[in-house]
Amino acid sequence: MRSRREFIQLASISAMLFASRPWNALAAKQQLKTEDLLKFDTKGQVTLLHLTDIHGQLKPVYFRPPSENFGVGKFEGIPPHLVGKAFLKHFGISPNTPLAYAHTMVDYVPLAMEYGKLGGLDRTSTLIKSIRAERGEDKVLLLDGGDTWQGSYTSLKTQGADMVEAMKFLGTNAMVGHWEFTFGQKRLKELIKEMGYPFLGGNVFDTEWDEPVFESTSFFERGGVNIAVIGQHFPYTPIANPSYMVEGWSFGIKPEVIQKNVNKARKKGAEIVVLLSHNGFDVDQKLASMINGIDVILTGHTHDAIPKGIKIKNTLLLSSGSHGKYLGRIDLKVKNGRVVESSSNLIPVFSDVIPPDKEMVKLIKKIRAPYEEECNRIIGQTDTLLYRRGNFNGTWDDVICDTIIQERDTEISLSPGFRWGTTLLPGQKITIDDVYSQTSMNYPEVYRVEMTGKMIKEILEDVCDNIFNPDPFFQQGGDMVRVGGLTYTCHPKNKIGQRISNLRTISKDEPLEYNKKYIVGGWGSVNPDVKGPPIYDLLEKYISKKKVIKPNNLNTIKILGM
Repeated sequence: MRSRREFIQLASISAMLFASRPWNALAAKQQLKTEDLLKFDTKGQVTLLHLTDIHGQLKPVYFRPPSENFGVGKFEGIPPHLVGKAFLKHFGISPNTPLAYAHTMVDYVPLAMEYGKLGGLDRTSTLIKSIRAERGEDKVLLLDGGDTWQGSYTSLKTQGADMVEAMKFLGTNAMVGHWEFTFGQKRLKELIKEMGYPFLGGNVFDTEWDEPVFESTSFFERGGVNIAVIGQHFPYTPIANPSYMVEGWSFGIKPEVIQKNVNKARKKGAEIVVLLSHNGFDVDQKLASMINGIDVILTGHTHDAIPKGIKIKNTLLLSSGSHGKYLGRIDLKVKNGRVVESSSNLIPVFSDVIPPDKEMVKLIKKIRAPYEEECNRIIGQTDTLLYRRGNFNGTWDDVICDTIIQERDTEISLSPGFRWGTTLLPGQKITIDDVYSQTSMNYPEVYRVEMTGKMIKEILEDVCDNIFNPDPFFQQGGDMVRVGGLTYTCHPKNKIGQRISNLRTISKDEPLEYNKKYIVGGWGSVNPDVKGPPIYDLLEKYISKKKVIKPNNLNTIKILGM
């Protein structure tokens, strides 16, 4: 294990060598070929392709996998709650390889320098076209797991139209949603009409008439096999996001509805039943253990990347990561109306290896053309690795928390534990595109309010329970709310109300007093009529003033019992 000193030295070296990336990209190309990525144990009559949680990223990105992804209860120490060396060991992946880089944060900076960015829908298009050519168009079904339209400068400015156009080009057959709902009901319905393929979700009902808002199921024939795809929108949308954006609609996991829809699909002759889900991996693991008749669950929301499908009873689960880094593939052999054999794989989309599809390149250029100059405008540089993911910390969130404290003159800052947001390597320039990849949303206002110490403690306890409740049906995904100006201890395995302790202010190094009022700033509030400047404007202002960014709020949280 590298020491802190060695890590700092390595980061400094990587920053100096950043300009040499083209040489390293060439080396990566020599070591790895597109054909290697497409190698697959082909089975049967049907191929399912899965993309999920792209978060508006049309172009290749760096995205550092998390250093913590704790599971509790029966999910402790099993996928997807494995990171780093434990992940490599479990899946038999050798260190310092392309797969090690794609799936873990181990030696992330030097490996990123060697193997380059991942994703880019022009590269994904190449893979999809190759698989369709290999298998035949009539055998392939492409499914979108949601969180597709939100998370970039262009997705915000076009209100999702950019991603709809790109996903149509890929030949998507059906999708589900979550952040799609944050565009509001009117815009959502407009984009669904523009899609030209089903927006499935059997778990959303009209509160007045108790009728389904969307179709639950679509049927497809591939390879002579009848396939039913049942959709599941994110069940906690009105809680995790503003409820006024989905007024009059009720959400939920609704396992009884899923079972009913599975039974209906089987009665109508479905030989393969697929649950296209945005529940989150642990929720879907529990569903797989209690719902009969589902052959495959394609799961999203929690951004987990699992190299191969995991079997629970008779159901195969595959989670295809996020930000366009991966393309999931499952092949199925059907005999006598039932799945008898399967194979699965997660294909890392190495952008320096896979040639871009020329038609998709043209489309992306057209989509981005009105915004390209602003997107590429440089406002600063990072002195360290800027990343989002981790159960408790991310350096991008440290920057955001510092921004709020300084630009809104607060004692404490809170930043939502969103799992979306790309990575910058040490020495990289920071652009407007990068700022919006961390903050692009339709309720970006940065509030400034008074909170008692008791209120702050209750917020932390509530969010913590959403993440670490041992029953996944009470988890909402995401990571712990980030804090600035505050330190605390967390025991994830404790009961609600007993997980957070030892809260102290950093500026004065004194205990947080329950009855004392503090000036707190934050963003992404789900409450209506929140006032304040947009977070992306404040972040741009802060970075522009600092010029060189180095987070100073690291390692302020102590974790016990994990």
